[in-house]
Amino acid sequence: MAQTVESVKIGTRGSKLALSQTGQITEQLSVVGGFDAEIIPIKTDGDVLTGPLSQMGGTGVFAAELRSAVLDGRVDVAVHSLKDLPTAAVPGLALAAVPARADARDALCARDGLKLSELPLGATVGTGSPRRAAQLLAARADLLIVDIRGNVETRLGRVPGLPGNPEAAVVPGKVADLDAVVLAAAGLGRIGRLEAVTEFLEADVMLPAPGQGALALECRASDTDLSAVLGQSLAAIDDTDTRLAITAERALLARLEAGCAAPVGALAHRKGSMLYLETVVVSLDGRRSLRLKKATDGLSVVGATLLGIELAEELLAGGAADLADLGAKA
Repeated sequence: MAQTVESVKIGTRGSKLALSQTGQITEQLSVVGGFDAEIIPIKTDGDVLTGPLSQMGGTGVFAAELRSAVLDGRVDVAVHSLKDLPTAAVPGLALAAVPARADARDALCARDGLKLSELPLGATVGTGSPRRAAQLLAARADLLIVDIRGNVETRLGRVPGLPGNPEAAVVPGKVADLDAVVLAAAGLGRIGRLEAVTEFLEADVMLPAPGQGALALECRASDTDLSAVLGQSLAAIDDTDTRLAITAERALLARLEAGCAAPVGALAHRKGSMLYLETVVVSLDGRRSLRLKKATDGLSVVGATLLGIELAEELLAGGAADLADLGAKA
């Protein structure tokens, strides 16, 4: 008989996006487990520090404090955007659930309803991601990429006239000063801002970050016990196909020893009896790239991991380390 639990504390970052996606997950867990759940906002280094993420220690700046909160008992479960979760495991923690993935694509939000091909020569496009910047330049070498930080609403506010934006005068470097920004479609959907999208960027133009569009629920390894209500509840909202896909993507990233500063895109998906993985490594100036695809019929965590590692090896053999600053060498 499963142990009962009265209340579960769910840790998350305090941004509108993080609170929105955590609220949706918390509701699912509560319904499945029949317990009360309390959302606990946790301030992370990524929310406090300023400057480019690539110079702040990478994706871990958003995850470290949440992971500490789980380990020291302040919260029972941490909800991460999976693309912000470092690939290295933390002793004592388990990736207990990966719910079904939302839209993994990147989205262009441009003034006047423009698509990427319609932006004027030398248009300014904001992003804080070297991966997005490199692929944008590969598609349009004339673009002027502007490094931006801030939450989703702040970034959308950099583009004048987007649906949902308040009327605002131009403030260089802050408000209504760019032609477009690129953001994750999943995040825009979770906060109800999809009307700002002027073009969803398909994989042939821009491969997403490994794990993009997916959430990761981490808990103490001891709480994954399926004889307990929390362990059962987390297992119940885990999506097998999403877990296989993100396992392949993250295995590739780990083998390349690439963090958020590396312009690496990857996207896996299951179709029938096969798991497919596509990846690209692009030089920061967008002039050179290496794109590969591979598939496996090994529909298990081990099979997905091997797929990611093998495709990473092919990238390294093809000279990927000469295109981008990867920790790994061929």
